[in-house]
Amino acid sequence: MNNVKKYAFDGERKLDLGSQPCRIKTGKTKEAEQALMGVHLADIGKYQDKLYADKTEGLIILLQGMDAAGKDGLVSHVMGGVNPQGVDVYSFKQPSAEELAHDYMWRIMRCLPERGKIAIFNRSYYEDVLVVKVHELYKHQGLPARCLDEIFEKRYEQIRHFEKYLWENGVRMVKIFLHLSKDEQRDRLLERIDDKAKNWKFSMSDVSERAYWDDYQKAYEDAINATASPHAPWHVVPADKKSTARLIASEIILNALEAIGPDYPKLSDDMKRDIAECGEQLRKQ
Repeated sequence: MNNVKKYAFDGERKLDLGSQPCRIKTGKTKEAEQALMGVHLADIGKYQDKLYADKTEGLIILLQGMDAAGKDGLVSHVMGGVNPQGVDVYSFKQPSAEELAHDYMWRIMRCLPERGKIAIFNRSYYEDVLVVKVHELYKHQGLPARCLDEIFEKRYEQIRHFEKYLWENGVRMVKIFLHLSKDEQRDRLLERIDDKAKNWKFSMSDVSERAYWDDYQKAYEDAINATASPHAPWHVVPADKKSTARLIASEIILNALEAIGPDYPKLSDDMKRDIAECGEQLRKQ
């Protein structure tokens, strides 16, 4: 697998989304990809266990992408084998009336991970500079007039500050954009229609939103360029082939865990002695 740095944007270079591939060849056989994926998942599980025991840092895995980009499948295939006690998954759909009555970060704040845990965000606060921007929803959300001027430039700045705040307070972030082509999205949506077992996944809005494809691509490009930073980089992952996208994502997540470098807590000499004594007592019972 090529180094995942080729998919990373940390503010040093600008993203031109149109020039980024939606499909790549790994140069490996299907069996080799599956074997490497297995190694990644095993290592992710080991690091996650140490992270949960260490309780020093938290990790957010933030997933964005167009409808049918494979966010749900990525969560289940890449993170399905970790200890569920240490992982929470949140899907941020259309905000409720209560959520709209607060600032756009309010519903996010309640889902931040405690130290030692991983929080997976299936969509996120970025929806408020994506769908809200494309459909100009901010004009109908009851905001005071003083907040509407250059609202998205302000939100980009707020997001940058928020992510730096998290970094400075022990929460790391992996941001992944699943880069899907328009043709592949059509095929996946048709599959949801043709396969009765997948009908429940289909939404009429999936089709109507395709009319705004170019607007969404521009909104994603603007948001990624405005919020990419060394402490919260974006990873633009080719998503037309699901298995490849999951393999790349697994390496990105594994790299983040390796950078944290969690370890099991070190026991004091007194604790080691107490444990040894308990072991002796149990052996005599």
